Amino acid sequence: MQRRNDLRILVEGAIFAGLAMALEYVPHDLGVSSVQFSYGLIPLGVYSLRRGPVPGMLAGLVWGLLDMWLRGSGSLLNPVQIILEYPVAFGVVGLIGLAAPYVQHHIQAGNIKRAVFGAVGGFIIGDFLKYLCHYFAGVFFWGSYAPKGQSAWLYSLVINGGSFIANLIMGVVVFALLVRVTPQLLTRNLE
Repeated sequence: MQRRNDLRILVEGAIFAGLAMALEYVPHDLGVSSVQFSYGLIPLGVYSLRRGPVPGMLAGLVWGLLDMWLRGSGSLLNPVQIILEYPVAFGVVGLIGLAAPYVQHHIQAGNIKRAVFGAVGGFIIGDFLKYLCHYFAGVFFWGSYAPKGQSAWLYSLVINGGSFIANLIMGVVVFALLVRVTPQLLTRNLE
């Protein structure tokens, strides 16, 4: 029975990673060239809150590898940058699942406000860590694209900070709504 449950978790993770990747093809530029929404954070966050951080990180790793192979051809500079911006950056999104026990406990207890707090807190962690990886990649690998006289540190903060804030707002709103409208989506009891 345990093997069947493990297989179910892996298949569910593959489905959520595929959904996250499919959402990357939805237009996501905010109008300013450096600010982009990453809609895939939502399904990966849902999966991570359902299954926890380890399955969430594995699904994030799959999403990152898919993104690298399918969309990243123009932004692959060297092996360290590739690893940092794809498997690592997308994998750490699964750490949203650190809040899974807290969220699931409060959903089952009927304390929706605390469940919202936990889901939003988990999303903030995953979103921040993803963009922290992109920030350091921007400093060390993309800094040469900074305007003359601007430091690579500031350039990367401007370029990646806008996307971080845009995705943070999106995630806070979406997860606050998801927990209130369909809390059963975030629990494991949908078997």
